[in-house]
Amino acid sequence: MSAPVGLAKSEQVARTLERDIREGRLGNGALLQSEVGLMRRFEVSRNTVRRGLEILARQGLITTRTGIGSFVTYDGIAIDSSLGWTVALSQGDGAVETRLLAISAGSSRRADARLGGSRIYLRIDRLRFCLRSGQGISLERSRLPWRDGFAPVLEAGLKDGSLNATLAEHGLAVAAGEEVVGVVPALSPVDAGIMQRAAGAPMLRLERVTRIASGEVLEYVDSILDPGRFGLRIAF
Repeated sequence: MSAPVGLAKSEQVARTLERDIREGRLGNGALLQSEVGLMRRFEVSRNTVRRGLEILARQGLITTRTGIGSFVTYDGIAIDSSLGWTVALSQGDGAVETRLLAISAGSSRRADARLGGSRIYLRIDRLRFCLRSGQGISLERSRLPWRDGFAPVLEAGLKDGSLNATLAEHGLAVAAGEEVVGVVPALSPVDAGIMQRAAGAPMLRLERVTRIASGEVLEYVDSILDPGRFGLRIAF
């Protein structure tokens, strides 16, 4: 099981199942594994599984029927949740598709300002857009401090279109991270053209830094998000 370090086991169970649900691997109405099955999958006790399911139920992602099991009750649009998600995709209209805009190696002033120092990065730009309207719902600029072994990615691209799968091939995985949510008061003409939206439109901004187990920076992501699709979700 891959889950953020420092979390209670029940929260790790909830986070992993939440990711399965939000990424569409468990669709609306799907029956989750039995408690015994989840105990075996996560190697935890029955009480831990139940506490994890209670977290999902409070988020409105599942409902539990006595004697039958737990069912997914989330019908939002499936999207890659590799951004973190402190922000959660709201329910929207129309299928979402991801387009790879560019892969290159080079500098990044914004990443340098956030991380400190000056680096060369593996730069990956992706657009997620609604097939029905053609409008972008998120524009993501990933900047990964350059590592030995990244060069083939420039030619071959991402494994199966997934950055996570590509990093896994290099033995890299997220162990911790932090996110900052802000506002883009006015969308620039360049970004407006990419997202097929009006220049000057207000947007959300998510900045995320992830680290490997040693504490070394793995990735900086600067994302522009459609506020009609995304919102801040805080559990307390």
